[in-house]
Amino acid sequence: QVQLVESGGGLVQAGGSLRLSCAASGRTFSSYAMGWFRQAPGKEREFVAGITVNWSGGLTSYADSVKGRFTISRDNAKNTVYLQMNSLKPEDTAVYYCAARSGGSYYVRRLEDEYDYWGHGTQVTVSS
Repeated sequence: QVQLVESGGGLVQAGGSLRLSCAASGRTFSSYAMGWFRQAPGKEREFVAGITVNWSGGLTSYADSVKGRFTISRDNAKNTVYLQMNSLKPEDTAVYYCAARSGGSYYVRRLEDEYDYWGHGTQVTVSS
């Protein structure tokens, strides 16, 4: 069982930056692939970014809408995954969720049902 707690959300002006953190419980964090998803009001939850486990290269993948602006990274010593968000836009406004998938693979999973554990989310609001 893995518990995930997100932090770092808030209100920021367009063009600004935020760094989200997701702290995971347990001693096997390094064996979990991690992902960030988001859900805007009235919309379905969507994939934002993901990172594989280290033995598969710590590969990353991004949604086209955030590519070049967001960076996902992980610190296995701190059981934490990060999402650095730069050049934020009003359309980035959403609740951001951290997710964990047990077991590794050689590519980043992008579907919600491919992840086993979820955090409760953190609100990100970007004003214009």
